[in-house]
Amino acid sequence: MADHLFNKQAAIYSEARPRYPSEWFSMLAALTPQHSVAWDVGTGNGQAAIGVAEQYKKVIATDISDEQLKHAIPHPQVQYVHTPLAMSDDELVSLIGGEDSVDLITAATAVQWFDLDRFYPIVKRVLRKPGGIIAVWCYGSMEFSPEIDGILRRFFELGIPFQSQSFKIAVQCYKTLPFPFESVGVGCEGQPLELDMRKEMSFQGLLKFLRSLPVVHIAKEQGVDLLPEELLKEFERAWGEPEMVRTAIYKTYMLAGKVKL
Repeated sequence: MADHLFNKQAAIYSEARPRYPSEWFSMLAALTPQHSVAWDVGTGNGQAAIGVAEQYKKVIATDISDEQLKHAIPHPQVQYVHTPLAMSDDELVSLIGGEDSVDLITAATAVQWFDLDRFYPIVKRVLRKPGGIIAVWCYGSMEFSPEIDGILRRFFELGIPFQSQSFKIAVQCYKTLPFPFESVGVGCEGQPLELDMRKEMSFQGLLKFLRSLPVVHIAKEQGVDLLPEELLKEFERAWGEPEMVRTAIYKTYMLAGKVKL
């Protein structure tokens, strides 16, 4: 399901999604004694991987979507690898570097799509013990101005019938995400750390972001347009001049932890 959705929207996804603040990666790097190898899972076009690479010598960035990887951001320390679902757990562990080999694992707005019963045991195998950590995060609502925010709320309410269970985990700000790791001071299971992420955005940038959302594609496949012309005109009137650049504030939620020994 996720592979199908993200293959279809790979190009627009790479243009529409925000870059993550460098301060986040500095914060995570301060929690790991070693900075040799990191694994960015569900990397998409590498938005998180290139940030991780500023702190770690080597980043292995994997995704089940080959189409997403075609739009990945090049970086000399990032190795992008296609990992199809057919790859066995042992093959994946070997690819990453083997048992107890990884200092940091990141999953940026992605872990809700994973088979957690399979993913978490792999995490526990490859994380360095002691010292390695896993960090996952997602962003939920966006804030611009009261008028625009009201239209956004109506848009997201229209999409509720088309939300997959995975999407709901993100909408619920990872508060319902199983996270069986020992806290390292960056949230804990059921209580993610709330962060703000800012992005300068044009009106066309807003439309690209909304069109990149999986719920829009799920609804479209069921014959429902969540972005009809009348709604787009409402957004446009609330935005102001089409060339105006506004600051989007993404409410973001992060969990980080280490393997319980």
